[in-house]
Amino acid sequence: MVSLQGLTVGQVAERSGIAVSAVHFYEEKGLITSWRNNANHRRYSAAVLRKIAVIKAAQKLGVPLKEIKAAMDQLPNEKKISASDWAKLSTWWQEDLDKRIAELQDLREGLNECIGCGCLSMTDCHLLNPEDKMKSQGPGAHLLGWRRKPYTENA
Repeated sequence: MVSLQGLTVGQVAERSGIAVSAVHFYEEKGLITSWRNNANHRRYSAAVLRKIAVIKAAQKLGVPLKEIKAAMDQLPNEKKISASDWAKLSTWWQEDLDKRIAELQDLREGLNECIGCGCLSMTDCHLLNPEDKMKSQGPGAHLLGWRRKPYTENA
């Protein structure tokens, strides 16, 4: 039962299944908020439990905390996350996950082709980098990285 005084950090940790240090970490990162009561003890609204559930779900999908925060910033701060809020977030994260899966499948297929040719060279590879065209993009593995777009409400 949540009192009008709010939840203690221990109650939040117990009910959400995370460590007290994780509650503090999420607050430090701006993902959740608390207030101080008259005795200067930190208190949390019950809405924070659903926010933590969303954070944990997004982390399992591989969404970085920075992107989770950007998404959470689009939601009302003290209001419980609604089904409609979750639909927006999950649709965006599902699209992102689908893109990452496709990129990983392409990478897997490219590795099979590279292993077949045996050159193992990013500068001389006729499959991935014919005539060393990638050098114009500067140093680094341009073909292997994910280019994730930041969360926007309209995305």
